[in-house]
Amino acid sequence: MANITKAAYYEEFGSIENIKVGNLPVPELKEGEVLIRVKGAGINPVDAAVREGYLSAFIPVKFPAISGWDVAGIVQDGGFSARRFKPGDEVYGYARRPVVQYGTFAEYLVIPESYLALRPQQVSWEEAAGIPLVGLTAYQSLFDAGNLQAGQSVLILGASGGVGSLGIQLAKAKGANVIGVASRKNHDHMRSLGADYTLDYNNSQITREVKEIFPAGVDLIFDCASGETLQQSLPALKAGGKLVSILNQGENLPADINFEYVFVEPNSSQLNYLRELADAGKLRVPVSKTFSLDETPEAFRQIETHHTTGKIIIKP
Repeated sequence: MANITKAAYYEEFGSIENIKVGNLPVPELKEGEVLIRVKGAGINPVDAAVREGYLSAFIPVKFPAISGWDVAGIVQDGGFSARRFKPGDEVYGYARRPVVQYGTFAEYLVIPESYLALRPQQVSWEEAAGIPLVGLTAYQSLFDAGNLQAGQSVLILGASGGVGSLGIQLAKAKGANVIGVASRKNHDHMRSLGADYTLDYNNSQITREVKEIFPAGVDLIFDCASGETLQQSLPALKAGGKLVSILNQGENLPADINFEYVFVEPNSSQLNYLRELADAGKLRVPVSKTFSLDETPEAFRQIETHHTTGKIIIKP
């Protein structure tokens, strides 16, 4: 078993300049855990927020902390009672532990096997590594929180981003009617993913345009943008509809609105569903760029522009 891993880590909260790349010990395999050789790790805006310390009030961090929650890789070994996978199995997962310490921006990762599923085989390692966080976030928002059903309507705000793009595809796979909201330059992209209608967030008439399509309003608003776009869109929610947000935790919302905030959790059965969709050609996550571990600071600079199209992947 590997006992040393090259990793991108930080020893205190702060800017990109705090990131170091070097060798760290691999934790000992415990009951129900597996060792993975990482083939790809997706970087997400939340990784920057964790590194800056913005989420430390509810997500503890232990230093030195390795960044990263998205992963795809090959099982190398298993601890006691870890029987779901055998060495050589290709897996993927959302590796958010209760304490941030051993993340996915590393050559090797020790993780509970319950966090993992076999990876999609009809997509690349890089694309597989980009699915878990955004895919699970969209799934849990649309279906667990939003209870979206076939034939219902959903308005997705920020629909051209990572989570929103998966939201379009999952909603269409369910048989829902999808309105995607993003800048006009991303409308062709949203339609290519399956959006039935596309609206420009720069247009202050979002509610009027929605009600031209669905006069009673939409069953669900899935908010991946928040801010002014959310405020413009709230009147488009039909009576008895629901608002689900991954950004707004309840601020400046009407008191009577049916609302739920979602922060994604690991779920292997949902990863199995996402794998089936991906292998059936119904789910794709375009990869815009890959970086080596040594280039992790540059990957962070790109993700922190908040103007990324497609996923950014680190390849150890």
